[in-house]
Amino acid sequence: MFRQSIAYMFIYFIISGVMLCSSCTNPFAPKLSDTPLGENVFADQKTIDGIFQNFRSAYLYKDTLAYGRLLDKDFIFIYRNYETGVDGTWGRDQDMFTTSGLFNAAQNLDLIWNDIVISTGDSIRMDIARGFNLTITFNPQDIVRVQGRVNLQLQRNSTEENWKILRWRDESNY
Repeated sequence: MFRQSIAYMFIYFIISGVMLCSSCTNPFAPKLSDTPLGENVFADQKTIDGIFQNFRSAYLYKDTLAYGRLLDKDFIFIYRNYETGVDGTWGRDQDMFTTSGLFNAAQNLDLIWNDIVISTGDSIRMDIARGFNLTITFNPQDIVRVQGRVNLQLQRNSTEENWKILRWRDESNY
């Protein structure tokens, strides 16, 4: 009788352990987005359209690795400080830190690229000015909508390489 009770307890613990393990979520690998990743989430960055699609996807999925692949190692972000009346700048590391903070703080990001206003350059270097609409949802009661314009300088060493953003001048009025 005692042996039978031990056997039942052993079976109970095994079944309980299997059920517990199969119902757990790994706390070290939580899912980031409810939006399923499709086959064509990221585009060929050897095209101008591809770099803008990848920019949008990086924001949509809050993917700092994808965002980092957009930026040249010598990347510079330029913005207007309206309080002081002068332009401010920061480099790639500060931009990655700032963008990571935005990705972590926002529940949802939706970036829509508008028509290209200016496009000049060649197959190695391009200057593109383009409008955008960005909706940042921090929570259902805190939604920020931004309409703006970017002036991007893209470059690559050859037509076989991906475009990278060398300079981003923010021409938005906030």
